[in-house]
Amino acid sequence: MGLDLRADPIALTAALVDIPSESRHEQRIADEIEAALRAQAPAFEVIRNGDAVLARTNLGRPSRVMLAGHIDTVPAADNLPSRVVDGEMYGCGTSDMKSGDAVFLHLAATIAEPSHDITLVMYDCEEIESSANGLGRIERELPDWLVADVAILGEPSGGYIEAGCQGTIRVVVRAAGTRAHSARSWLGDNAIHKLGAVLDRLSAYQARSVDIDGCVYREGLSAVRIDGGIAGNVIPDAAAVTVNFRFAPDRSVDQAVAHVHEVFDGLDVTIELTDAAAGALPGLSKPAAAALIAAAGGQVRAKYGWTDVARFAALGIPAVNYGPGDPNLAHRVDERVPVAAITAATGMLRGYLTS
Repeated sequence: MGLDLRADPIALTAALVDIPSESRHEQRIADEIEAALRAQAPAFEVIRNGDAVLARTNLGRPSRVMLAGHIDTVPAADNLPSRVVDGEMYGCGTSDMKSGDAVFLHLAATIAEPSHDITLVMYDCEEIESSANGLGRIERELPDWLVADVAILGEPSGGYIEAGCQGTIRVVVRAAGTRAHSARSWLGDNAIHKLGAVLDRLSAYQARSVDIDGCVYREGLSAVRIDGGIAGNVIPDAAAVTVNFRFAPDRSVDQAVAHVHEVFDGLDVTIELTDAAAGALPGLSKPAAAALIAAAGGQVRAKYGWTDVARFAALGIPAVNYGPGDPNLAHRVDERVPVAAITAATGMLRGYLTS
């Protein structure tokens, strides 16, 4: 039968969820989305890039809105096919983010006269390493398709507009010492003990909160792993703590790294940067984004965590997360989405795209 994009988006969500699409195994769902768009959305130019499907109108509207969603999921956990119980749809990908995909696809097929040109990007491999992300591949190979006045990423946001996103870095803070037998501990220099000062700094750290475009981003500096010691009778000569800094998008990665060095200044440690991703400013003061906030009735908040909106922000496009799912339910065995939230998200975006 194929996907019916004009069906109720609740039914379309179920149809998408029932197509398994673990990362790197998106061919079938991409095939079905491509076929449905070609047959049911005649106003759209449709192309395929790997296991991503892109579509856009060229109606000469004064602004362009991008609707972007990943079509992959984490591995299923015996939670397929979908089922609806007490007003909630259960199943792998219901929240993250096939309900958002369904809303976007349904609107593309049912809005005859949008007030904005629309670009639809359904992409692969978001749930795995960044180097495999289909959106990054599209940016490299088809950059002209990633041009818009505002981008809406259908990540689960509980029905709120979640603007921008935090940046993140991870560093390994290492202490060195001198190995010795623990029965003669005074002959050694205990590297693990030196980490006590690092942990004291982290415990005393006062997180900064920053208001940007009415969205409050709270930072966090946290130890997430400790390594050290080789045996129960040896004073260790090396120990390390991994620290994750989630920072507000008014800082660059370089500024975030410099701040972490300031926090640990004066301690007998070395600091190695192991991972970094810039945040995304909300950009809500720009007209297309401001109109979106108005359509949502002002239901806007900061995004805690990192999402692909950062990729759009790096291209100079104001970007928000907006989807019917609850981010706290993503990836769980009992992953689910309230079906009423799917209907509400569809109505809000229909109003925005046609106003």
